[in-house]
Amino acid sequence: MFNSEVYSNRRRVLVERMAARGAHGIAVFVGNVEVPINYRGNDYKFRQDGSFIYYWGIDEPWFAAILDLDSAEEHFYGNDVDIDDIIWMGPQPTVASKAAAVGCPSAAPLAEFDKAVTAAVAAGRQVHFLPPSRYYNQMKLAELTGIPNADVRRVAPMADGGRHASEELVKSVISMRLIKEQCEIEELDKAADLGYLMHTEARRGCKLGMWEQDIVGRMEGVTLSHGWGPSFITILSQNGETLHNHSHHQVITPGRLLLVDAGAESNAHYASDFTRTYPCSGKFTTKQREVYDIVQQANDYAYSLVMPGTTYWDVHYATARFLLEGLKSLDLVRGDVDEMLPLGISGLFMPHGLGHNMGIDVHDMEDLGENYVGYAEDQKRHPLLGLGNLRMARRLEPGHVVTDEPGLYFIPALIEQWKREGTDKGFVNYEKLTGYYDFGGVRLEDDILVTPDGARRLGSRRLPILSADVEEAMANE
Repeated sequence: MFNSEVYSNRRRVLVERMAARGAHGIAVFVGNVEVPINYRGNDYKFRQDGSFIYYWGIDEPWFAAILDLDSAEEHFYGNDVDIDDIIWMGPQPTVASKAAAVGCPSAAPLAEFDKAVTAAVAAGRQVHFLPPSRYYNQMKLAELTGIPNADVRRVAPMADGGRHASEELVKSVISMRLIKEQCEIEELDKAADLGYLMHTEARRGCKLGMWEQDIVGRMEGVTLSHGWGPSFITILSQNGETLHNHSHHQVITPGRLLLVDAGAESNAHYASDFTRTYPCSGKFTTKQREVYDIVQQANDYAYSLVMPGTTYWDVHYATARFLLEGLKSLDLVRGDVDEMLPLGISGLFMPHGLGHNMGIDVHDMEDLGENYVGYAEDQKRHPLLGLGNLRMARRLEPGHVVTDEPGLYFIPALIEQWKREGTDKGFVNYEKLTGYYDFGGVRLEDDILVTPDGARRLGSRRLPILSADVEEAMANE
């Protein structure tokens, strides 16, 4: 938790930004609650909602809050513990003391939150809320506002009837959370350093005969020893062509590549997200090194383009062109790269975008709507695979934190589909591609902070990324 002035200032700015959008009424925040694994009392590890953390700081279940946009009054709600709670949990600080710790002068029982929201609805006041990611929060908001459950996650301007999540609140929150404060940058650096340790453990565990699951256990143990834990479900697989492969059932096998996409979360809930790809035998084959080096150079090339005033869409597009040039050098595509680029040919080999926003949540604020977060009002998604999968396209500003994660993948089913349907427009050398059906994939990812004069990578050290450096590190471990 930061000092109380951080949260007070954030709430003050939010009220100002809502006023600038012509918003009136109240803004309500429903914190997350515990979620049972299989019965109440045996719960998944608790994780607070990102926007609740950002504005209210309390990292515990069963809290809610209201900002009155007309009077600027703030109200925090939760229940003090009783003797039954004390038996199981021990003595706890009062709700009033928790509210004071985040600069809020008003505290009341949770039941008063329900009454305040229903009273606002009855009085015809606008009730602004963010689209909830958890089902409890969705049902709670539907119950209090009378909005159909299915509409609670729909985002629209309040002038459009007000029976939905508030576009004004979504846009105001995004405008604030996109630009990281210095205290947040310090936490992001901590998360990056923890991610470095996590990935170092993964690299050390990449030994022939080792189970993938063993490696995952060792690397996630590092995050639990020094931070909150993994920032997302670890992707570690020798089938790197499957972009989100969460199966860890294989033995490290000679001649294959191990793709490791994993991140750590600091105790203050700021994230890191790195990807490295390792030769299971300790050395790259010629074919592996050729592809790996193209991706590594694309990673550095993208980083070199990041600066204030540039859109991340332009960085993404330029990096897709760079990858196509590399594929052409391997004779996997043929023809004019500038002709194939707008046709989306790069999407066959990199079906995802170059990166995403990162902060309190590893895909920061995407629960509020990916297009709201990643695209400005004058930007639209590209319709084609790969080019259209970019999650962050905005014009870059100092304080933005984005990932830089180019990749090349050889997905037999996708290649065969393109071949059948002629999607490649004659640019793809399918005959040579058949020799890559068992290749897998390579992805290399770093976390980047946009600075006033350019960019820097987060964390005090960069994981080895040059192919020779990776081989050297593996040989010495």
